[in-house]
Amino acid sequence: MNRNTGERARAPGMGKGGRGAMATAMALLAAGAAHAQSNVTIYGIIDTAVAHVDNTNAAGDSVTKVASLTGSFPSRIGFRGTEDLGGGLSAIFTLESGFGPDTGTMGQGNRLFGRAANVGLKGKWGTLTLGRQVNMTYIAGLKADVLGPNLFAIGSIDPYLPNARSDNAIGYLGNFDGIVAGATYSFGRDTSSSGGPAATGCAGESPADSKACRQVTALLGYEVKAYGINASFDKLYGNTGAAGGLTSSSNFDRRVTVNGYWMFGGTKLGAGLIDRKTNAVTGVTESTLAYLGVSHPVTPLLTFDAQVARKNVKHSGDDTDMAVARLTYFLSTRTAVYGALGLMNNDGAAAIALDAGGSVGVGKPQRGLMAGLRHHF
Repeated sequence: MNRNTGERARAPGMGKGGRGAMATAMALLAAGAAHAQSNVTIYGIIDTAVAHVDNTNAAGDSVTKVASLTGSFPSRIGFRGTEDLGGGLSAIFTLESGFGPDTGTMGQGNRLFGRAANVGLKGKWGTLTLGRQVNMTYIAGLKADVLGPNLFAIGSIDPYLPNARSDNAIGYLGNFDGIVAGATYSFGRDTSSSGGPAATGCAGESPADSKACRQVTALLGYEVKAYGINASFDKLYGNTGAAGGLTSSSNFDRRVTVNGYWMFGGTKLGAGLIDRKTNAVTGVTESTLAYLGVSHPVTPLLTFDAQVARKNVKHSGDDTDMAVARLTYFLSTRTAVYGALGLMNNDGAAAIALDAGGSVGVGKPQRGLMAGLRHHF
């Protein structure tokens, strides 16, 4: 750089002190670049199954189909990155897109990164994240629910559970020698208008109503390898146009959960209780959902999972019972085949389908079987 070019580059009013400050800033940037290490991982799951279920309507008709929402895990592609900032602090991000392998369409209300889109900081004190993210209801059941987001599972009874995400959220999660604590706060819990458990059309962030579409979740627990127990709280508010009858900020949907798991060698026993109260324009509904499951490695390559659950709608006879058994055989560390049998028994006016996203005749039982293939990359 010659003298004339250097003079032209100097900002107005930048004297020797300004040049010194600039030099200091450049030195700090150079020092940061010297020790910073970053990496980005591309990952995903392709998982699809063929399922057959009966009593899909009042006439008792059956259907055989390729499942769209999930097989044993929802299909996805994601990008996860970290950068070492020094002193035990890292910058992190996650971008994760869900899709239906049956048609190739995007999931979560047709969002590009519907499963996750957040950036944060991670240190010894925990992880702080900003953006669309899973909340504490989702995290609370991860280790206790042995079937997870299986096509036949408790997610069929309460579709929110495997889709518990919040838009416009600030999140924190920390683990201190087994004590787990976390919380999320959303300024506008759901911006999609497509409806359904992952897109309920409640954008929020309204200057006229500070409660509109807000959501708060919290988690506290103790978890080690041998056992763990946690409790979570989740309350979301409605607004004009929101799904599920939550069309005002005075309407809400609240869940309180208690979850636990115990390891007996390689066998896991998991259980939980979800207490729910919904205050919608149609009235107040209260229910409990209890589940109990076991996961047992029959051989190093074969795993057996089973789960029973009961939904009790208070002050009503519209209750539901579920029983599911699944076998998974690992062809490799990345690829597995699986099969499952399930039964959903509906009483009264209950009409909960065994397969997530499916249909069933009112008050009818539904039996189903499925077989699928899963590959991680």
